[in-house]
Amino acid sequence: MNASLHSRPPLERMLRIHQALQAGNFPNASKLAREVEVSTKTIHRDIEFMRDRLNLPVEFDASRNGYFYNGEVSGFPTMQITEGEIFALVVAEKALQQYRGTSFEKPLLSAIKKMEQSLPDTISLNFADIEQTISFRTRAEPILDLKIFDALAKAVAQRQQLELNYRKPGQQLEKRLVDPYHLANINGEWYLFAFDHARKDIRNFVPARIQSVKPTGEIFARTEKFSLEKRLRDSFGVHSGEGKFEVVIRFNARAADYIREKKWHPSQELHDLKNGSAELTLKLSSLAEVERWVLSWGGDAKVLKPRELVESVRAAAQKILAD
Repeated sequence: MNASLHSRPPLERMLRIHQALQAGNFPNASKLAREVEVSTKTIHRDIEFMRDRLNLPVEFDASRNGYFYNGEVSGFPTMQITEGEIFALVVAEKALQQYRGTSFEKPLLSAIKKMEQSLPDTISLNFADIEQTISFRTRAEPILDLKIFDALAKAVAQRQQLELNYRKPGQQLEKRLVDPYHLANINGEWYLFAFDHARKDIRNFVPARIQSVKPTGEIFARTEKFSLEKRLRDSFGVHSGEGKFEVVIRFNARAADYIREKKWHPSQELHDLKNGSAELTLKLSSLAEVERWVLSWGGDAKVLKPRELVESVRAAAQKILAD
C-alpha cells in the first residue's frame, strides 16, 4: 500500500466518504476502503466520527449493503471560527519569526496553512486583510546551524547523550559530555539546558556556540527534579545562581514611564516616587544579567542595592569612560 495514501489526513478521508455518500451509490466499508486505500477498520472509525461528532445523518442500509445519508446534507461541516480566533491565528503565524530556520518552522507553518485552507472563502479574505495589520520584528536574530539545531532537538526528544565541541566567547574550544534536557527560546534567543557530566550540574548552552554534535549511543534517564520554570524563577534571564539578592534600582521620571509598561520579573515590586521617578525591587539569584540591563539604561537608572551590584555597575561604567 502506498505510504502517502496510508497516512492520508482524516479530514481528507472523510471528505472522500462524504462525496461518495452524496452521490447516493450506497458504498460499503470495503468499497470505501479500496477507494481511499485504507483499512475497513479505519473507514468504520471515520464514519462513527462523522455520525457522532459531526452530527451527519449517516446510516447503513442492510438491504443495499451500504451507507447513505438519511436526511438532507448541504455540505460537509467546515471549521467554525470567530474573528478573535482569526486574529490570534495571524499573530501565531507572524510570531513564527523566532522559529525561522529551525526544524520547527516547516511543521508549524504547515499546520497553520491547513487551518487557513479549511476556512470558508469569506473568512479567508478577512484573514488576508488582517494579515496586513500586524507584524513582528527582532533586533538581532540568532544565527543557527540547522544540522546542529536539528541534532539537538532530536537528542532532547529521544534522550540521547551527546558529546559537544563547545566554545564560549573568549575561550578555547572544549569537549562537553551532556544529557540534553530541554531546548528553550527565551527573549528571542535559543538555549539548550543539559546535564554537564564534567561539572555534575545542569548548565545552559547557546546552540550558535556549538561547533559539532556527536551522539555517544547512550540513552539517559532525565531527572524528574528538572523544571525550567523553577530553575529560572529567580534569574533575570537564563543565568541562575545560588545567591539571594534583593536588587533595588531607581529610575528617573523619563525612564520610569517605560519601566511601568512591562513586567520585568515575577518578583518585582514597583514603587512610585513623588517626582515621577520609581524604584524597582527584584529578588534574584544572580547579578550578571541585571548588571548589563542596568547599564543599558545609561544615566537613567541608579542601583541602590545590593552593594555588589552598585560596585560592579560603577566599575563597568568607569571602564567604558576609560576606553
